[in-house]
Amino acid sequence: MLIFWQQRLVLLATPKTGSTALSVALEPLTAIAVQRPPALKHTTAQRFRRFLAPYLETAAGERFDVVALMREPFDWLGSWYRYRQRDDIMGTANSTEGLSFDQFATAYMERKQPAYAQLGSQARFLSLADGTLGVDKLFCYEDIGRFVNFLEDRLDFEIVLPRVNVSPEGETSLSTPVREKLQTHLSEDLTLYHRVRSGSTA
Repeated sequence: MLIFWQQRLVLLATPKTGSTALSVALEPLTAIAVQRPPALKHTTAQRFRRFLAPYLETAAGERFDVVALMREPFDWLGSWYRYRQRDDIMGTANSTEGLSFDQFATAYMERKQPAYAQLGSQARFLSLADGTLGVDKLFCYEDIGRFVNFLEDRLDFEIVLPRVNVSPEGETSLSTPVREKLQTHLSEDLTLYHRVRSGSTA
């Protein structure tokens, strides 16, 4: 999560949407850059609106705009799968070593998820308790150039994103039965993503 005081802007760090690269590029401009622990770095829209927004608005005397990125849901899940195949977590409960993407996706859809599949969802991360969108502007990760242009205009600063915290390469094809089941499981995320793609949320 990045807070830009003078510009009255907050960038929420949706997991697996380039938040680390954005933090590296923009930290010099921020009043507050929350990079650890993950629970604070990835503060949800609901928690921000409930706990932090009132404090910031009282201190500043103005409302802060809240922005975020969202990734195509299947690609988002694939990125998590590949990220958890990295060497430094092999042998831990979070590792997907030895699992196919089909197995990982199936575990993600289980009611009682194993540790490596406990990921939440982007729609829940970005929404309030009543289901409404909790950010003012939402951009597609796949069109990050548009988001960078928005930030450059808002911050009056040229942004060059470094390549950091990138998931390793890996096979993320799905069998037809698993893909169809996942389509239903991710319906809330897919609906929101299609709204973002159509430009109706920004």
